[in-house]
Amino acid sequence: MINYLIKTGRLGLRNWLASDTAPFVTMGQDSKVMRYFPELLTEADTIALINNLKKHYEKYGYTYFAMDELASGEFVGFTGLKYQTFESEFTPSVDIGWRLKRSAWGRGYATEAAKACLDMAFNEFGLDEVYSFCPDLNKASEVIMKKIGMTYLGTLQHPKVANDSRFKHCVVYRSQKPEDRS
Repeated sequence: MINYLIKTGRLGLRNWLASDTAPFVTMGQDSKVMRYFPELLTEADTIALINNLKKHYEKYGYTYFAMDELASGEFVGFTGLKYQTFESEFTPSVDIGWRLKRSAWGRGYATEAAKACLDMAFNEFGLDEVYSFCPDLNKASEVIMKKIGMTYLGTLQHPKVANDSRFKHCVVYRSQKPEDRS
């Protein structure tokens, strides 16, 4: 039986398993899934990312969680929280992010899982605020940020894509712990 750390009506979020490697490699090599990233991920890149996310979980108690559709048990991507230290006026901070395989798009999974992760961020992990970043071209992710109640703060040039002319600006959104909102 799988130990889900977060469950919603349709989704289970958990730490990463060896069985996630193959479907995550496939996602990382899908040009439509990766269109807002500088390049596709190699198998080695994907394995390194999974290992990094596992270590992040061990250190902080949260990560970009692997995500399954509960009805089928199928791995559909990730949603979760990650401490970010890249250089910007908004970091260091905890970021909420998601990436789903194409067949899971348009079902509301990212929004559903992100809402659950924000709830955990504030009520279980004791965070006061959570940020989200995406290239300004990624309107689908920006819509999710708005749907989960995040507030637009501005733009930044993300250092990981600074030399890629496609991603000149990234939008920045923030959500604050409910009693901290003013």
